[in-house]
Amino acid sequence: MTAVPADSTPAQEPTTRSRFLASFLENPLAVVGVGIVVLFVAFCYLGPLVYHTDQTHIELSESTLAPSAAHLLGTNEVGYDQLGRLMLGGQSSLEVGIAAAALGTAFGTLWGAIAGYAGGFVDAIMMRVVDALLAVPSLFLLLFLASIARPTVGLLVLVIALISWLGPARLVRGQALTLRTRDYVAAVRLMGGGPWRAVLRHITPNAIGTVVVNATFQVADAILIVAALSFLGLGIPPPAANWGDMLSNGINYTYDGYWWLIYPPGLAIVLVVVAFNLIGDALRDSFEVRLRKR
Repeated sequence: MTAVPADSTPAQEPTTRSRFLASFLENPLAVVGVGIVVLFVAFCYLGPLVYHTDQTHIELSESTLAPSAAHLLGTNEVGYDQLGRLMLGGQSSLEVGIAAAALGTAFGTLWGAIAGYAGGFVDAIMMRVVDALLAVPSLFLLLFLASIARPTVGLLVLVIALISWLGPARLVRGQALTLRTRDYVAAVRLMGGGPWRAVLRHITPNAIGTVVVNATFQVADAILIVAALSFLGLGIPPPAANWGDMLSNGINYTYDGYWWLIYPPGLAIVLVVVAFNLIGDALRDSFEVRLRKR
């Protein structure tokens, strides 16, 4: 028999994290989605450091100029450089979308975990609140909330998060109803652990797959909601900008041939939303044990 060298070690089994990462990277659409998001983040936040424009002072003498060396994407109806405006609008759209999704997902996860773990009367009351809010048309609620106060980035985040938490709450509540019967949750109760420990240390972490996947879709939905509100005239007032507001203003010039006022913001919205959806689909497949490559 051949002796095994003393310093040799058996090959280690791939960890769960490495399997998850490998499964995610094997999806070419996921890589494309991540690439698009990274590209737009760099474009919106690093672009202004290279391409300097004035997005504060109106220059009506330079309104609706066609793309040229001086203005790579032309100018809009009040003389703002359209490429610089696209960068500034992207910052607002991404910040509101990501912040609203994060806030809504965090609150919804906690709400659903508490409802599912508590069960009984507490669960019934908490989920009736969710059902009541879901019964109200989201667009009507958004329009009402956005119309009673001057829109700001913070207000838009709160308004969108107010409806974004309902979906995660229902998803996590379903997970919690199953997880609360597991042995490790029962062991926490037997050892004197309180409900908060069970919810925060055991139920919520074990529902993280559902939470993360849903959060990516929430970002895409939030960006679309910001665009819709801005399109209806309830976006952040000038000189601030976002892609929905740019698209709304550009629609007024549809028949004038000013394509640079319409296509760039519209294409940016579509690409970013599709990218986050691709990432969400890939994360869902990676978290699904049956779809992981063994």
